[in-house]
Amino acid sequence: MEYVSTRGGAGAVDFEGALFSGYAPDGGLFMPQRIPSLDMDTLRRWSCFSYRELVKELCSLFITAELVPRSMLNDLIDRAFSRFRHKDVVHLSRLKDGLNVLELWHGVTYAFKDLALSCTGQFLQYFLEKKKKHVTILVGTSGDTGSSAIESVRGQKNMDIFVLLPKGFCTQIQELQMTTVIEDNVHVFAAHGNSDEIDEPIKELFADVDFARKYNLMSLNSVNWSRIMVQIAHHFYAYFQCAPSLDTTPLPVVEIVVPTGGGGNITAGCIAQKMGLPIRLVAVVNSNDIIHRTVQHGDFSLSESVKATLASAMDIQEPYNMERILWLLSGSDSHLMKTLMERFSVSKSLKLPEDLHRKLSETLHSCSASDEDIVRAMQRCWEENCYLLCPHSAVAAHYHYSQPDGAHLPQMFSCFSFLFSTPRCCLASASAAKFQDALLRAGLVPQLPPEITALTAMETRSTPLERGQDWARALREQIEAVAQRR
Repeated sequence: MEYVSTRGGAGAVDFEGALFSGYAPDGGLFMPQRIPSLDMDTLRRWSCFSYRELVKELCSLFITAELVPRSMLNDLIDRAFSRFRHKDVVHLSRLKDGLNVLELWHGVTYAFKDLALSCTGQFLQYFLEKKKKHVTILVGTSGDTGSSAIESVRGQKNMDIFVLLPKGFCTQIQELQMTTVIEDNVHVFAAHGNSDEIDEPIKELFADVDFARKYNLMSLNSVNWSRIMVQIAHHFYAYFQCAPSLDTTPLPVVEIVVPTGGGGNITAGCIAQKMGLPIRLVAVVNSNDIIHRTVQHGDFSLSESVKATLASAMDIQEPYNMERILWLLSGSDSHLMKTLMERFSVSKSLKLPEDLHRKLSETLHSCSASDEDIVRAMQRCWEENCYLLCPHSAVAAHYHYSQPDGAHLPQMFSCFSFLFSTPRCCLASASAAKFQDALLRAGLVPQLPPEITALTAMETRSTPLERGQDWARALREQIEAVAQRR
């Protein structure tokens, strides 16, 4: 299994090479040269697997046994999930009117990113110990990525992590989950800008090839293939939990509704679909709706500014993983991707070619939700189920509640409409406990676990980055200073 850049200007690498890279040297993103195809017998056999077992099976398709022996791969994944609070790692809540919520947030930071990043941290540690290497990890976060990345590598001697968070755009809990980690290898910067602005200095440092090579720079954002790979399991598990029966031919379809910001999770869904999983994918976004506009109209263009919403981790204007999806749908046309992405980089505006837009709209459906939609979905879910949704998960629930499932049925049967429609699973990306302000706005009472409550009394540490300051230079200087102390 080799990995190639979506833009075709970099040599093929193995999983280790993709793992230790951020963007490919030509500015593209690494993708498998070949997507494995699964037959119906394999899908039926996998249908009884636990989430943990599915992650192991899927990772073994993308990581050769020569690089990581299968027994070691299994051990690394078991270690990764050892800190999760739920015995099944993830959990499906079956609520009223066919609302199935797959809880992906039972990790240390109460966010779905713990799943992929805990595994990625184990993969990194395996190779670093083997090669006696040190790496410098650069992460920009819109909320949850930073804390999950920190937890995956904290205290490790062969990794230093530098995290940029957008000051004032994260919730207090999200920020505290980063700034309260006092470890020698953890360096947090609180930047006075939005999530797209903090990506710029990170891109600048990765583009400096000599600097990146000297300090072994890498990324744990979802530009890193390892995260996409693990997230493929979300879709398989959701399918197997919600499909009515796998005894029919063809296999039944399940609709997977994916809250979408940077596009990593929806990219994983597209790959699962390509592997043969019979799913219908819905990308749901907040008012920062570039993915929705791209699916509906082929308009991959920035709005005037990022809108601050209740679903803050999705307040993203440049969903870089769309490049992976478009590459996949174009038949791996790296020349086309290079042309389109370079055009977008200059103008921040792109109209997809008609054929590519058609393929995208056949592969993905989409929906956008306003803050009012989010609040109504949170309120309805609580009223009907006494179940608290985070605002990001509520974007998916909004889509579910807005569908006319069973609208053709007599009123007396409307409460059973879900029995007559395609099964649907909404991916829940974070615990509601992390978003107290959104809960209060919906008139709901936050339920805080003790680990979250304790954060407010803990010591914090971060370096401010002010507007007008050269953020890339500040990052360089800090990385150099840390390297000199080692």
